[in-house]
Amino acid sequence: MSAQFILQELLSVADAERAAFLRGFFKTGKGQYAEGDVMLGVTAPVLRDIVKYAPPMPLPEVQALLDSAYHEARLAGLLCLVKQFKKAKGEERRAIFEFYLQNTRRVNNWDLVDVSCRDIVGAYLLDKADRSLLYRLADSHNLWEQRIAIVSTWMFIKFRQLDDTLKLAAQLLSHKHDLIHKAVGWMLREVGKKDKDTLVSFLEKHHGQMPRTALRYAIERFLPEERAYFMRKGE
Repeated sequence: MSAQFILQELLSVADAERAAFLRGFFKTGKGQYAEGDVMLGVTAPVLRDIVKYAPPMPLPEVQALLDSAYHEARLAGLLCLVKQFKKAKGEERRAIFEFYLQNTRRVNNWDLVDVSCRDIVGAYLLDKADRSLLYRLADSHNLWEQRIAIVSTWMFIKFRQLDDTLKLAAQLLSHKHDLIHKAVGWMLREVGKKDKDTLVSFLEKHHGQMPRTALRYAIERFLPEERAYFMRKGE
């Protein structure tokens, strides 16, 4: 199956009314974080069905999807890449991982980051001692690479490897963008699901530096009195 076939499938189910809604939802207006992104208005279940039945594609075909102006085409390309990575072994996994890193600037909205980085970057680095790449991404001037850095640790959290999430969260606490605040708070909340005491210790140390959005996300699963305690401390 070629990129062109998938693109034709997406175009055949495009919905102009939904596309108009998505342009607002994903902040594609002038001066917004996804300025100029083009939406087709394809629903997530339909898009995932298209990808589900697609056979593996050579990386140049995936590249054609990632290079598309259409948001849903890039999303389809990334979902194809995740599917192929999960079945890959050895050098093929490494090739997909490196291909993903070469295309981080095409992973240019929060949903594109969130559906792909955990299962490619996080999964590849799970058994690696050297995870310095994530800290370099967190230091990037590119918003999406910074979000990739923290959300990739979701895979580590799944296996109770919490240290990198905490270190990256601390590194990103002074970030100015709401999308990073949300991602940091979300990953801290995931840490709390595995080890609440570890999360509480982090919050006790860093609550004064944390943006309110990150703090609210992090304590979402706490009891009301616990949430009130940390929100007061964060004031």
